[in-house]
Amino acid sequence: MMAEKRSGLGRGLSALIGDDIAPARAEPNSARTLPIAFLKPNPNQPRKNFAETDLEDLANSIREKGVLQPILVRPVKGASDSFEIVAGERRWRAAQRAKLHDVPVVVRELSDGEALELAIVENVQRADLNAIEEAAAYQELIGRFTYTQEQIAKEVGKSRSHVANTLRLLKLPEPVQAMLRDGRLTAGHARTLIGVPDAEARAKAIIEAELNVRQAERRSDQVKKAIEKKGFEKDPDTLALEKRLSDVLGLQVEIHDRGKKGGDLKVRYKTLEQLDEVCRRLSRS
Repeated sequence: MMAEKRSGLGRGLSALIGDDIAPARAEPNSARTLPIAFLKPNPNQPRKNFAETDLEDLANSIREKGVLQPILVRPVKGASDSFEIVAGERRWRAAQRAKLHDVPVVVRELSDGEALELAIVENVQRADLNAIEEAAAYQELIGRFTYTQEQIAKEVGKSRSHVANTLRLLKLPEPVQAMLRDGRLTAGHARTLIGVPDAEARAKAIIEAELNVRQAERRSDQVKKAIEKKGFEKDPDTLALEKRLSDVLGLQVEIHDRGKKGGDLKVRYKTLEQLDEVCRRLSRS
């Protein structure tokens, strides 16, 4: 997909509706109320899962205090009395549970790109996305809106290393990502499985053994070290060739064969005189 030009939103939602703005403190005509039935969810909402307990807690708060922050919406083209939610779907869902008839909104004319960008940023900033949803949101900001990791970190208030480590989770096999989405595996555990073979089986083992992140790291390190050691085990022919070259040059020679990828030939010397002798022999041949 071709990257869309960034819309210059700056600080994202706060640039449009202010930080934690309440209707009572809003600028004149910046917030209004609409029947809750006039609002519809964004089909491109980055957040796919809404925890029941979180929604119920928010609904209880709304019953007591109302919706303290307006929901950002945009008019639906070609439809009257219909508005698409750009930011605030959790509030809208909780308000329905709280049996509200009207909710405070801020209406803005936004393009599809601007609406999606704001929805992604708002979710990462203000909602507890699971790690895979968060990673997918970052990836969409990079691929569709040409954000850099540094820009994402600044926009959502995270460190660059957090953004980079979260994006790496998308390299995991889909079954492992599913374990992250449903909460069986934490992001910390999942990061230890990146680049490890049989990640799905190892993820299940982590869950069954109830390992903490440090224990999972140790297991993965052991696997990686075993793979590295196996990769450098040399067959008799390679060892014989090393010895023959070492005898000819009078220096230590190492050969690391990597199959179709080629390999490395290392000649170790201790003095410049030894290096000069190798160069002399090579040029002579």
